[in-house]
Amino acid sequence: MPLYKTDALILRTYKLGEADRIVVFLTQDRGKKRGVANGARRPRSRFAGALEPLTRAGVTYYEREHRDLVRLSYAEATCSPLEASRPDALSHVGYFAELLDEWAQEGDPNERLFRLGTSTLEALAAGVPTARVARYFEYWLLRLQGVYPPHVACHRCGTRLGDEPGGACLEPGAHVFVCRGCSGRAGDPEPGVTLSPGALSFLAAAGSVAPQRLAAVALGGRVDRELESIHRALMRLHLEKDLRSTRVLRDLGRHPDRG
Repeated sequence: MPLYKTDALILRTYKLGEADRIVVFLTQDRGKKRGVANGARRPRSRFAGALEPLTRAGVTYYEREHRDLVRLSYAEATCSPLEASRPDALSHVGYFAELLDEWAQEGDPNERLFRLGTSTLEALAAGVPTARVARYFEYWLLRLQGVYPPHVACHRCGTRLGDEPGGACLEPGAHVFVCRGCSGRAGDPEPGVTLSPGALSFLAAAGSVAPQRLAAVALGGRVDRELESIHRALMRLHLEKDLRSTRVLRDLGRHPDRG
């Protein structure tokens, strides 16, 4: 029964029996895993504080061939989302973890996805405003999965979208960005599917800076709402469902810092 030691991101846990938990975690080198943490729900568990969603931890686990579940023997937190004590940041932890869980594949290593998750956690812990981190995370997650449409030039005429005072529109049905002129020829765009020049500017910055540096990138309330709307539409198209954590955020009525 091979023993593995690795760096991991905890994605979610489920109760098992009276004292155990099933843990879903994303490893740096072997993809997503599911395992049993015996005694994890006991008051003096050796896993205490290490199994919260989006926690980065050093884990040790045993894996048997042809078994779906591994057995976790050790986990120690190295970076915790609880370090981000702001309520809006903590309310988004489950959202980030659920998105990673949806896109990560069982047993399929994806170092770029792992790095996105860890850098997001580090940015939250460093106090970067939550709205900036959320829009950055969504953008890169969609981009890494090949879901984000190109947003540099109009899909129809090739005009550079960043140079257009009217910004860009996500064309209904086609899911490509076009300039205002081309969108007008195709009919009025649906509400909530436009990107202003400010939104395009944020995307350009997000493509070139680390999330820890996002505090210096402008993101006003209108731009935040535009990007959130576009990203949620793209995620819904790809996943064919709404996320539970998205509904929770909406029901809580908590909005990220839009400063």
